[in-house]
Amino acid sequence: MIRCILTTPEGDVREGDVSLIDEWKTMPTAHLWVDMKGESEAQEREVLEHFDCHPMAIQDAHKERHPPKIEEFEHHTLIIYRGISSFDAQLNFVPQQICFFIGERFLVTLHPGEALSIERLFSEHGKALLALSPEQVALKVMYTSAGFYIDSLLEFETELSDLEDELLENGNDVLMRKITAYRSRLVKMRRIFSYHKGITQELTAYDYAHLPRGESETLHAITDVEERFERLYTLTQMYYDICGDLVDGYISISSHQLNITMRVLTVITAIFVPLTFIAGIYGMNFEYMPELSYQYGYFFVWGVMLGIGGMLIWLFKRKDWF
Repeated sequence: MIRCILTTPEGDVREGDVSLIDEWKTMPTAHLWVDMKGESEAQEREVLEHFDCHPMAIQDAHKERHPPKIEEFEHHTLIIYRGISSFDAQLNFVPQQICFFIGERFLVTLHPGEALSIERLFSEHGKALLALSPEQVALKVMYTSAGFYIDSLLEFETELSDLEDELLENGNDVLMRKITAYRSRLVKMRRIFSYHKGITQELTAYDYAHLPRGESETLHAITDVEERFERLYTLTQMYYDICGDLVDGYISISSHQLNITMRVLTVITAIFVPLTFIAGIYGMNFEYMPELSYQYGYFFVWGVMLGIGGMLIWLFKRKDWF
């Protein structure tokens, strides 16, 4: 699906298809936003060539798993952004690549499926932002998308708090597998946010021709996006550390419980080893054993065994071993 929005300085706003491109070319002061969702590479290439987009930029945009980046060309700036098509509080998310071709008077967005941030802007504030400048739309898309990430991460914080309480009350391997799965998803998200943070830092540090920092509105929008991705990166790092602490805590509790069990078994073993030794001696089948002919030998051995056992129990209790 290809849809377009055309705005003019006089306040005219038109929505339509690719036919607006020819009309835009005849209007030197008009701004155009072309959004392409799920189009073939050939169709996307044909549209992009209308705007003199560089072949290398088009090639990068058509790579399925290209890492997020920003690159400036003569007629436009390319931003490859990792957006989301779905996300929930359990960190189950489906990312999708969104490519921005930002020119002086145009913005072209490419994405394979529905992008929540683009849909929201197309139906709400996109027209007003496009009237200001195309880069305002691109930055707002990234800002809105980062907002979806933040909302779901804050919901995950509640899930993580409940999981922490449950782990302390009744820790088990099922909870450990869940925490490990969360850590794995957080690592993937942190990697994405690291890329995006790098893009916004470049926008802040370098003056791109099609995203000029000299304009206060553009600089303000860049700063807002940078702050959001800085927060996202910090949140994912914090949640990753919390999950790691929960794993370490569970291992410590399990080790402590194992130590208690082993201590009890050691005490029992220590008590019965000397008794087993005495029983082993008098269980030998020798013909001449002096104690066998003694009238009270049986009771004497029992007394010695009970005495040794009682003394060891008293000693271990005194040391608080059980």
